[in-house]
Amino acid sequence: MLCSGNDAAVCLAESVAGSVAEFSNLMNKKAQELGLLNSHFESPHGLDSDGHFTTAYELSLLTDYALRNSTFLNIVGTKNYTVTINGYPKNLSNTNELLGNLNGVYGVKTGFTNGANRCLVTSCKRGDMDIICVVLGADTKNFRTKDSIKLIEYVFNTYEYFNVKEHVTNYINTWQNNNPDYFFVEKGVSNKISLKIDSSLENCPIIPVKKELISNLETSISINSYLKAPVIPDTTLGNLVVYSNGTTIAEFNLYSDTNIEKNGISNYLLNFFRSYPKYLEENL
Repeated sequence: MLCSGNDAAVCLAESVAGSVAEFSNLMNKKAQELGLLNSHFESPHGLDSDGHFTTAYELSLLTDYALRNSTFLNIVGTKNYTVTINGYPKNLSNTNELLGNLNGVYGVKTGFTNGANRCLVTSCKRGDMDIICVVLGADTKNFRTKDSIKLIEYVFNTYEYFNVKEHVTNYINTWQNNNPDYFFVEKGVSNKISLKIDSSLENCPIIPVKKELISNLETSISINSYLKAPVIPDTTLGNLVVYSNGTTIAEFNLYSDTNIEKNGISNYLLNFFRSYPKYLEENL
């Protein structure tokens, strides 16, 4: 991994699966499991081959998966390593020119073939933001380095994390507290409705958003205030949109989290007898 040893890649493939072809089958099976629809592998080393291909996006997905492996994470973050061959030490140097030279970089891998030109997949973390940058097809190593640095610096200078779940939850709670009498349920036993947000909010990640958008963040809520009983849980009431400068950042449906039954004759009689003394007092 450090010095792009294709011979070692072939040796490992044969040791694990018996042959390069069978190991490639394992690679393609894993690619399918990861949902890589535009990737196909024919070797463990990636030398030019008609049926061997991927995309920048899917390389980033594959890298994200691989970095969860602690051994892989340690290897791609190692600048130099000394091995002993037949009793003699040999120093291996990582070909990733950004490792140790650019703030936050902790991997991942260089690549080069005549067909692909100079390529570099970089992982970089600063503060809470962790990114993967993929540059493919650069004519020279210098261009590859410069393009990678430009992309990485652009991301950290332009974006910051935004906690969608926290923002939406706080907004809904505040809105309900400020609008206790918002709903009217015709023929309902109550007008008190508790809102429930689309379940997708629970799995909503903390997402990177442009800093300029966060500074002008707005949230709108659109809910029908007039309803007819009965109102059952999970009845769609409206939606909530988080946006900035015309750009929608997140959108969720809003549902009833309350069961409001329709007034029956017994409810009407009960309400009549409850209000009758007050009626007599005011009118006699």
